[in-house]
Amino acid sequence: MKSQSVIIIGAGIAGLATAIRLKAKGFKVSVYEANSYPGGKLTAFSENGYRFDMGPSLFTMPQFVEELFKIANVDVSNYFQYKKKEVVCNYFYEDGTTFSAVADENEFAKNAENTFNIKAEDLETYFKQSKRKYDLTASLFLEKSLHKFSTYFSKDTLKAIFNVGSLDIDTTLDAYNSKMLKDERLVQFFNRFATYNGSSPYQTPGIMSIIPHLEQYFGTYFPKGGMHSITMSLFQLSKDIGVDFHFNTKVERIISEKGKAVGIQISGDKVLSDIVVSNSDIVPTYRKLLKDHKAPEKILNQPRSSSALIFYWGIKKEFTQLDLHNIFFSEDYKTEFDYIFNRKEVHSDPTVYINITSKDEKGDAPDGCENWFTMINVPSNTGQDWDGIIRQARENIIKKVSRLLNEDISKLIEFEAILDPRTIESKTQSYQGALYGASSNNKYAAFLRHPNFKSSIKNLYFCGGSVHPGGGIPLCLLSGKIVSDLIAKTN
Repeated sequence: MKSQSVIIIGAGIAGLATAIRLKAKGFKVSVYEANSYPGGKLTAFSENGYRFDMGPSLFTMPQFVEELFKIANVDVSNYFQYKKKEVVCNYFYEDGTTFSAVADENEFAKNAENTFNIKAEDLETYFKQSKRKYDLTASLFLEKSLHKFSTYFSKDTLKAIFNVGSLDIDTTLDAYNSKMLKDERLVQFFNRFATYNGSSPYQTPGIMSIIPHLEQYFGTYFPKGGMHSITMSLFQLSKDIGVDFHFNTKVERIISEKGKAVGIQISGDKVLSDIVVSNSDIVPTYRKLLKDHKAPEKILNQPRSSSALIFYWGIKKEFTQLDLHNIFFSEDYKTEFDYIFNRKEVHSDPTVYINITSKDEKGDAPDGCENWFTMINVPSNTGQDWDGIIRQARENIIKKVSRLLNEDISKLIEFEAILDPRTIESKTQSYQGALYGASSNNKYAAFLRHPNFKSSIKNLYFCGGSVHPGGGIPLCLLSGKIVSDLIAKTN
């Protein structure tokens, strides 16, 4: 029997994961990418002796990467290697408090007891509840389509429904953390996890307290060669098992006939296939590739997640108090998020995240120097004066970090590049530069994401951060699993 052909639009992480899974199932897979490189947001660049990962900088749940190599029946160590970080992140507060979050939960709790106004056993209880929420909901929200009736007749789903009262869906993450943790500094610490899916802790539901479990229980890791090695290892695996790639190739339209996807249009020409998968952001997929079809406006008009303003700085000094991941908290977290999601502006005192891969990969910076990926959360692009915002934010970031490190870092910056919501949108087709598609700022957000399929067009599927189950590397990889399972069941 002739293998069915699949076209995947976009070589982002979800597109690569989908390609590997479908190729392993016997499909003939071709990937079309507008850029000259794979990975979407998960790419990198080098200049003046510095190497920078451009996009996602946090690596958790490596089992989802390893699984792709197992599916392809190859040894992952020949493609991809990583190590676990003993220190997850270093935190700096405006009141002078510093805290080094270690990977071991018990040690973390003991250290927190010595730093914050909390007992170790109370934190251990928090982590246990986070794990319980994850165990109850993972198979429903992360591993299956929420838009298939069969999902709701499983044993796991029924168990989650019966325990819905313990999932804290009807309270905000901030309210839940305030009740459980008391100390404002520790509440801020755990509120930060809302940013992992581009949301506000003052709006997103308390069930998002499962996110610390992903970081603390499963651990935080550093890939050899940096985050970009995730992209390159999956890309190399895809090629080695026979996936075809077409770069610098912009797809103009998804072609459908008689309610069925039959291919794509490129430079006016048709490229036919049995199945089409879009790894492009769901909004431009409808606005550009499915212009002849009615768009689900309620879904497409959901509020966007936050975006990012990133300064890639070559720093001509090494700071011993910093590690791979570092957070410099704002003094007024609530106001910061009010600016991002309500005012659509950037607060004068933003929380600053600094990722320094040269701490683990010395070749990423010249001797005695560090490569700073310096990021703040900002609103998605709705026409703000980004040039003015960038100038002011740069000044505010330098003042803040210099004060907390007790050194003027402005004199140490010998290289700079900038990424803002406009360039995120133009480089990755992410609508408004939102990092995670729609935000998760209400309790129904998971159900309001676009399904991984389109019921009115047979053999058309969707993967990536803007559809179910959401953004972030693990979720993008899982979207590839959901899509490949759906395709295998129906074809």
